[in-house]
Amino acid sequence: MLNTILKRKYQILLEKADIKINGDRPWDIQVHNEALYKRVSLQGSLGFGESYMEGWWECESIEEMIRRVMQSKVYDNAKSLPHLYDFFIALLLNLQKIKRAFQVGKQHYDLSYDLFKSMLDKRMIYSCGYWKMADDLDAAQEAKLKLIFDKLLLEPGMQLLDIGCGWGGAAKYAAEHYGVSVTGITISKEQQLYAINNCRGLPIEIRLQDYRTLQQKYDRIYSIGMFEHVGYKNHSTYLKTVRNILAPQGLSVLHTIGSSRTQYVTDPWIAKYIFPNSLIPSAKQITTACENLFVIEDWQNLGLDYAKTLLAWFRNFDEHWEKFKHDYDERFYRMWKYYLLSCAGAFLARNLHTWQIVLSPNGTRECYRAPR
Repeated sequence: MLNTILKRKYQILLEKADIKINGDRPWDIQVHNEALYKRVSLQGSLGFGESYMEGWWECESIEEMIRRVMQSKVYDNAKSLPHLYDFFIALLLNLQKIKRAFQVGKQHYDLSYDLFKSMLDKRMIYSCGYWKMADDLDAAQEAKLKLIFDKLLLEPGMQLLDIGCGWGGAAKYAAEHYGVSVTGITISKEQQLYAINNCRGLPIEIRLQDYRTLQQKYDRIYSIGMFEHVGYKNHSTYLKTVRNILAPQGLSVLHTIGSSRTQYVTDPWIAKYIFPNSLIPSAKQITTACENLFVIEDWQNLGLDYAKTLLAWFRNFDEHWEKFKHDYDERFYRMWKYYLLSCAGAFLARNLHTWQIVLSPNGTRECYRAPR
């Protein structure tokens, strides 16, 4: 009886998003285990994601289903007790303090290099591409790097800092094309080892280091897809650190995923399986943290480009899955698929964005003209 009532509840909710249970359209959900409704009622998005990993439901177009769910606000009616628990823990504790900072590196970024290599572009850039003039992933990522470094007004001989340098692709591009020296820091040992080899022979130093321990001065500073791991309690700490080590007439680019609403805890499924201790910042949180520290010279939204990037990553991952089946099981495949496609849906719904924000400590001497 309870399951029937819960099923009817979710049928009504999903109708608002024009989604049918066991319907015949690509975005309709095919339910294979009727216990799904009780699980989602108790566990919210965590139970929904885990039940997909376990094969309880299918959907031909997960990204479109998620887009519809988010745009219709159905998700707001499916909060769970575990989600509320996570919320209060995030208020009470600093989940991104230094001793926890390396956790996401070990859990996510230290996964098989070959897995990421098969999924990403040739430069191994694990963030939103710029598709304005690009026809493929390689071109989109190179265009994104050029956009960032042109915004920084790089000149040969400058000292450049990459906070969250990944596998070194951005640092290498900057050194090769702009004649600068680069220091890159990462919290992933595997990324550090690869980046050192990747950047060999260039004026690039790669360190395993948390941003809070930085002291050297730099002419320019950027971070790409790292601010999402800082946490709202550390936004000011991050920006104060950048301010303290940036030259007085320097520039910094903050390339980050952004949320349409202010939040204090990340999605429980994402936190458990993909990015522990992460939190997508809102515009309000960023601008508040910038007060009395930076002039915001430019703010560009590339949000829909991230949906296109995620879909390209999934196609690559899916195409190469056969060679990873012996290292990862079917549950991992479904987890990774749900991660990439559900995130694409969030960008398509415009709940998530990609922001490139240009910051200067004192304002530029001449009117700043950002490239596009």
